[in-house]
Amino acid sequence: MWSHSPLVIGRDREVAELTRAIDAARASRGGTIFLVGEAGIGKSRLAAETAGIAFAAGVRVLRGRGSTIGPIVPFRPLTEALLGLFRSGHPPDDPALGPYLPILGRLIPDLQQSDAAAGASLVVLGEAVLRLIAVAGRADGCVLVLEDLHHADAETLAIVEYLVDNIADLPVLLLATIRSDPCAALDLARSATQRRAASIVVLNRLSKQDVARLAASCLDTSPTDLPVDVAEQLAEDSAGIPFIVEELLHQLVRDCVLVEGDAGWRVAGELRAGVPETVQRGVTDRAEQLGAQASMLLSAAAVLGDRFPLSVVGKVTRLDQRSMLSHLRAAVNAQLVAPDEGAPDWYAFRHPLTAEALRGALTPTDRAEYSRRAAEAVQSLHPGLPGEWCQLVATLQADAGDTHTAAHLFAEAGKRALDDGACESSVKLLDRANALLQGEAANERRFEILEGLLYALAETGQIERARVVIDELDELGDAGVSPASRARLHVRLAKVYHVAGLWSEGMREVAAARAALGPDADGKDTAPIDAVAANLVWLGGGQNRAETAERLARRAIAEAEPANLGMVLCDAWQLVGDVARERSMAESNACFERVLALAEEHRLPYYRVYAMVLSAGNEWLATGSMGSMQRTLDEAQRLGAVTIGYMIQVNLVLDSVLRGDFATAAMAVEQRKYDLIRLRLRTHVRYLFMVQATLAAHQGKRADMEKALVEFAQWGDEYSQEIPLTLGFARTFCALLEENRGLARDELVKMLAITEDVPSMYHLAGRHGLHLLLSVLDGDAGWTEYNQSASTVRATMRWNRHFVGLAKAILLGRDGRADEATAAAVAAHEDAATYAMASHLGLRLAAEAAIADGWGEPVAWLRKAEEYFHQLSVAPVASACRSLLRHAGAPVRQRRAGTDDVPDELRAIGVTVREHEVLQLLVERLTNKAIANRLHISPRTVEKHVASLIIKAEVADRIELSDFAASAYADGQ
Repeated sequence: MWSHSPLVIGRDREVAELTRAIDAARASRGGTIFLVGEAGIGKSRLAAETAGIAFAAGVRVLRGRGSTIGPIVPFRPLTEALLGLFRSGHPPDDPALGPYLPILGRLIPDLQQSDAAAGASLVVLGEAVLRLIAVAGRADGCVLVLEDLHHADAETLAIVEYLVDNIADLPVLLLATIRSDPCAALDLARSATQRRAASIVVLNRLSKQDVARLAASCLDTSPTDLPVDVAEQLAEDSAGIPFIVEELLHQLVRDCVLVEGDAGWRVAGELRAGVPETVQRGVTDRAEQLGAQASMLLSAAAVLGDRFPLSVVGKVTRLDQRSMLSHLRAAVNAQLVAPDEGAPDWYAFRHPLTAEALRGALTPTDRAEYSRRAAEAVQSLHPGLPGEWCQLVATLQADAGDTHTAAHLFAEAGKRALDDGACESSVKLLDRANALLQGEAANERRFEILEGLLYALAETGQIERARVVIDELDELGDAGVSPASRARLHVRLAKVYHVAGLWSEGMREVAAARAALGPDADGKDTAPIDAVAANLVWLGGGQNRAETAERLARRAIAEAEPANLGMVLCDAWQLVGDVARERSMAESNACFERVLALAEEHRLPYYRVYAMVLSAGNEWLATGSMGSMQRTLDEAQRLGAVTIGYMIQVNLVLDSVLRGDFATAAMAVEQRKYDLIRLRLRTHVRYLFMVQATLAAHQGKRADMEKALVEFAQWGDEYSQEIPLTLGFARTFCALLEENRGLARDELVKMLAITEDVPSMYHLAGRHGLHLLLSVLDGDAGWTEYNQSASTVRATMRWNRHFVGLAKAILLGRDGRADEATAAAVAAHEDAATYAMASHLGLRLAAEAAIADGWGEPVAWLRKAEEYFHQLSVAPVASACRSLLRHAGAPVRQRRAGTDDVPDELRAIGVTVREHEVLQLLVERLTNKAIANRLHISPRTVEKHVASLIIKAEVADRIELSDFAASAYADGQ
């Protein structure tokens, strides 16, 4: 008789669907299938069949399983599955993994790096797993099988959900098994199916015919040779559940009720009913018939879970190795246990119902005793309880009745989970620890547990629950709780509010922390409070924010240095560097160098990389050079600091836009957008859409700019920090390239208004350069305003220096100081050499004033600008340059013969270059006079062009012509 049916019975449709899914994955049409059904229905058997089909086709198979050892083992099924790639000694090494290899160290010990940056989100970890399995399946496909996902922790489910949503175009099939009982994994599967990212295959119970086929297959006979009454009894007692069919059948054979003779199988005794009692009795009877020692061994193993290590069972039972192995072989033959495929020296019960039946047969006293002895055995074999052992022993101690020890171990497991980034698992473990001590006189221990719980809630952003924990802490009173501990909790909550942008709530927690410590607090306790308060003040705005924030940060530094508090010192010096940037780049750089040194001293890799980013950012602001930023990107990728790496990359894209390298920028935007949206890095996505809007604006493409800004708004809110840049970099420049200087100034005024009381993280948005230039051009600013702007550090930053220099040249020209004005303009143009579009736009703007006041080389400037903007297809500026050349009495290159600027459909109806320029401005429904001012031609000329366009467009009047223009350019600029 077979222990399992060698055939998959009653699942032809499911096997066919899974086979198609494997073939699709091999063709890079990946997908996800969830096998859902009750316990014993055959999910694992079908998953094994799928793995066999894939393996036979040359597809790589990775298998992992949710754990029942302890309540939670973060990432267990993923780790088990991915370790299969590294056991061969030839781990995947592919450039596509890049900076994600250090991130994978959280799952794969072989990839752990001591200096790897911490803090990677679960989404980033999910991306790392996605890339790894994609590399694994690149040749012939990959099937990732995750069994018993209902046992998986919340962090594993988060990664699985990420894989489900992003696996479609990869050579990977994700196959997961889930019980049909209500659970988070089942919710995930249903949600994924609703959004058509996955499919659910529900395994139903077998029909009577299939039960007979299954039994016949186990007996190695045909269904027609199976006694009819046996088939009827199995179908009735098993209710069509394959596992129970096999258990009942084995019991009939073992009890000699069903025997094999020369004429085949026949009934030789009385058939009994009783499900599920029959199964439980069958399991316990089978264990008892193996003997007292074997029964004890299996009972001891059952308290450990569905899987168990021989080393622990041996210590619990005190059996010698030879006897233990002998009993295990008997248990294997009795089909109660089987060697665990994933780990040597481990065994697993054939089915969770087997372990449950054995545990259910124990008296409470026996179960407590076995649990106590098992806990002692694990502690003896694994000092310090590394990894999953801590949670297992916590569970065993709770079953043994030692709630205090169990609570301590659950708290330790929760702390470890938090350190590993498994925040939701940490919350569950710490909740369990807190529940065990409810009603106990253990205020100090409960305070420690609640403190850890608050940290975990802070990391998951569960602010309301964090407030409840604070209330619970207050109820404990001060017995056994130090003021410093209570203050730490309020500081932690203040940091949560800081990240969430809730400045006032954060400051209330700061006040609570100070109140907890009292007026005579030690400096090492007040330093963290001052550091977080400094950041809240700096970003929260208000009068004297810079002075107040820096004072708090420097006080934190003075308090933290004697206690050598590395993280506090890094936070505080970073804040001082941010503030110092407004008065001295050298001082700011010195602060960031200090953060770098502290991070290296205290082995804080995340702070180290971020300090490098800040220093490189200062260099870019001052000189326009991205050399240091590129080197920092390489270091971030080496350490696996993926989030920081993407932040650097989007800044590199912005630099390409400002340099006028629009083709490179456009390609980079599309490459980065897919990854950032998939990783759900909201801040980075907002910034990238701002860059995309700027890219369109700097080419005069308003429609594309508006589209990018709509997407920007969908990823942010009215308080998004990138809004000043959307106004200063995008909308203002788009208006200038439309020759609408009034609109450009309006956009800058909006930017100035929203950054009046809060610090702008972006010093190039226009406040310190472009706004001054436009105000001087329009006569609204003079030397007083210039001196105020030019005296700031921000005015010395290379992008701003160009505009400030042009403003100086214009003011000098108005004062009749022609030679000085020309020299100032030349210096400004040299500063702008890095920025092609801004440089040529500056030439156009300065030439206007130079012609009026008689200084500089306006004709040469205008010729350069006209050629640039003509090639860029920015007709309004090119036209303005030609008009100014005519005004200066200079010959103008005739562009009318070249109609490449006119869209094909308009050229087909005879629209000329000048009519094309007029028609573009009719989209805004401007008057003839307004169009004339934009194009530097007479209103009478505009009127003639409008009349001609009405005839060519075959419309009735000017209103319909404006509608025609809007339609014609809807997909263009």
